Amino acid sequence: MRLVPRWALLSSGCAPVFLIAGWAIAAQLEGPAYDPARQTISALASYGAAGFWVMTAALAALGVCHLLTALGLRAAALPGRVALGAGGVTACVVAMIPPPSSGGSLRHGAVAGVGFAFLALWPVLAADRRGVAPWGLRLAPSVTATVLMLLSAAWFLFEMHQDGPAGAAERLVTAIQSLWPFVVVASCLRHRYGDDPSTDPNGT
Repeated sequence: MRLVPRWALLSSGCAPVFLIAGWAIAAQLEGPAYDPARQTISALASYGAAGFWVMTAALAALGVCHLLTALGLRAAALPGRVALGAGGVTACVVAMIPPPSSGGSLRHGAVAGVGFAFLALWPVLAADRRGVAPWGLRLAPSVTATVLMLLSAAWFLFEMHQDGPAGAAERLVTAIQSLWPFVVVASCLRHRYGDDPSTDPNGT
């Protein structure tokens, strides 16, 4: 029995592609004045940036991908699916409230922070503690993914305060967060529950 629809592999796989292609193309449009190691992704989506529409579209597409994946990932626990979907919604909202060309934006930063939290917590909230669960939904990999996301987010905040390579840290955490749903979906497609209906997390 298939645990997730095959289209969820497409939606989850497109998420990191849209994100990474978006920041790469937008950075190229900005030219040498933009330093991807030190400057954040938000700078690419700010008003007046040369790559404004590219980065904005990439963030919106990322959000839609997460929403679709949350809808199709029926093997995951409901709290995790809700958190993943909420992370997708916040990505769309972040795209709608870009920061100004200079200075920070409290609204943009607050929504982005909420999105980071949802996407960091969804793996552990989606975990199935039974041994028959797909690898990506087992407790140990799920906790590991959440810890990695939280640690990389902490590194990002540290570098922001130290005026260090915040761009590199932000790219690390967002890349991990965008890739993990694909890992989970792929593990679900490779997994098969037995014939015993009690092993299906939905009881079907």
